[in-house]
Amino acid sequence: MTRRYEASAHVVATPAALFDRLDDQARLADHMAKPSAMMGGGKMTYAFDEGGGRTVGSHIRMRGSAFGLEVFVDEVVTERAPPRRKVWRTTGTPKLVVIDGYEMGFEIAPDGEGSRLTVWIDYRLSKGLLGALIGPALGVMYARWCVDRMVGDAAAARETRAAA
Repeated sequence: MTRRYEASAHVVATPAALFDRLDDQARLADHMAKPSAMMGGGKMTYAFDEGGGRTVGSHIRMRGSAFGLEVFVDEVVTERAPPRRKVWRTTGTPKLVVIDGYEMGFEIAPDGEGSRLTVWIDYRLSKGLLGALIGPALGVMYARWCVDRMVGDAAAARETRAAA
């Protein structure tokens, strides 16, 4: 069963400037690279192929820990239409704690003096025992945290505002 969470915000930036910022996967998911309570004190590091996560078919690999467990995910960019839309999804078998495979993306539309940003994640709960026990409660919390951080970070970014 797939679950969905999405969030939107007005961002004071042109669609092109906003897309350029969000197209940088390491910056987009910067919240994952720092220890946090939602990661159980863990964090992730990134490895990019020659496409750098900025071309269709490009791979983004994340490795790290969550709640003291080793985690790994390989994402592939499946859609990229500057300056309005980008989509990526897990490939292979992700090694995560509370969620399993997912597809994420963002859409940008002109909105008055700026842009309307919508970020979403469609995800499945983890199939493992730990995921089955804590996934129903923590999966939605994790999805909200991740998406809300991406939207909030984009809306607050000085680089994005300056580029407007």
